[in-house]
Amino acid sequence: MKTVISTQNAPAAIGPYSQGIQAGSLIITSGQLPIDPATGAFPATIEEQTRQSLTNCKAVLEAAGAAMENVIKTTVFLSDMNNFAAMNEIAKAAGLVLGVSGADLSELHDTVAELEKAGNKNLILDVTASTIKETFANA
Repeated sequence: MKTVISTQNAPAAIGPYSQGIQAGSLIITSGQLPIDPATGAFPATIEEQTRQSLTNCKAVLEAAGAAMENVIKTTVFLSDMNNFAAMNEIAKAAGLVLGVSGADLSELHDTVAELEKAGNKNLILDVTASTIKETFANA
C-alpha cells in the first residue's frame, strides 16, 4: 500500500503529483525546486538554491519519519554544469555523495522558460531522494 506524503515545510506540489510517496519502508520524494515554502522566493545563487532544495527534501523525508541519513539515491538536474562544483560542495557538507549528469533541457524547457521570464537565469536545481527507513537493518 502506498501513502501520500505532505508537509507545509516544503513547497506544495504545483502539478498532478505529491511531495512524496511511501510504499512500505521505501520513500520517494518528488523533485524539490529551491523554492522557500514560506515566501515563495527562489534564491539567486547555486549555493543558496542547493541548500533550499536539500532543506525541502529534508522536510518531506521528515514528514514520512525518515532523515537525510537514510538517503540512498539522489538525482540533480543542473542547467549549467559549470555550477556542479559549487552544488557538490553544499551537498557534501549535507552528507550526500552525488553523481550528476547534465540535464536534458528539453525536458526542463517549460520550467527554464518560466524562470527566465521571472529574471532567473542562473540554473535549475531539482533534487529527488529515495530512502529506506531503518535501511536494511531488519533484512
